[in-house]
Amino acid sequence: MPAILNSSERKGHQAAMVEEKQREFRFTRKNFNFLRKISNQRTGIVVSDDKFDMFYSRLSRRVRALGLSDFSAYCAYVRDDPSGKEVLELVNAITTNLTAFFRERHHFDYLSRTVIPQIRQGNAAQRRLRIWSAGCSTGEEPYSLAITLREAASQLSGWDYRINATDIDSNVLATAARGVYPLERTKGIEHARLKRWFFRGHGANQGLVRVKPSLRELIDFGQLNLMEDWQMEGPLDVIFCRNVIIYFDKETKARLVDRYAQNLKLGGYLFIGHSESLYKVSERFESIGNTIYRRVA
Repeated sequence: MPAILNSSERKGHQAAMVEEKQREFRFTRKNFNFLRKISNQRTGIVVSDDKFDMFYSRLSRRVRALGLSDFSAYCAYVRDDPSGKEVLELVNAITTNLTAFFRERHHFDYLSRTVIPQIRQGNAAQRRLRIWSAGCSTGEEPYSLAITLREAASQLSGWDYRINATDIDSNVLATAARGVYPLERTKGIEHARLKRWFFRGHGANQGLVRVKPSLRELIDFGQLNLMEDWQMEGPLDVIFCRNVIIYFDKETKARLVDRYAQNLKLGGYLFIGHSESLYKVSERFESIGNTIYRRVA
């Protein structure tokens, strides 16, 4: 008769089975716990137990590239690297960068139809507008913001308006700064918009598009870790931070949202992801609906 395992024993047995998979490199639960602790300390992201295989898949490339024998050697390499560069490589490997042009289109519609006219009235004396794309990934969001601003040019004639775009991942920032994308990545853009704001590649560049300089010149790209000390050049009128805080625990969310409030003008707007909420996180924002918030305190 087989032994009956209690809940704790079953979890331990399942973890052991995961670790015993045939893999190119030995990867233990101890390795996983060390690496996710490092990533949490650096990024604030809470990594759940079910990300064990994901960590192996993405970080085995680093183990291979460094010519190491297993993940214990990789953990030692991360721990002992005086430059801290490998921690950044680790973060680049495990952060998810799912994005698209005009993702959650209602946000850009609200920005165009409601927010820009309000800012135009409220900032009439300074004629200045600042937007921050926090967690900009490969650039689709800030370029969508740039298109929205350029299409509002008649309302912003003579204005100083710019977009700050930041991310912790240096690799995706390099892609964003280049502004070159496979044509299929632009499926969310209408044909007229695509023709107006992008160059289509020919010859060796067939199947690629490049954003036009009039968009690129509006955006300042820079690397930034939201968990470290930072102060944006402000005050800001709008912050887009979508599908970022979902990865943080409640305390980290509250601290980050409070810092957003400190950098936003009173009445400024914060846009977050469709599965995110500030309910019981902050009292400094009021909900407008559709994951759009306005600073009230």
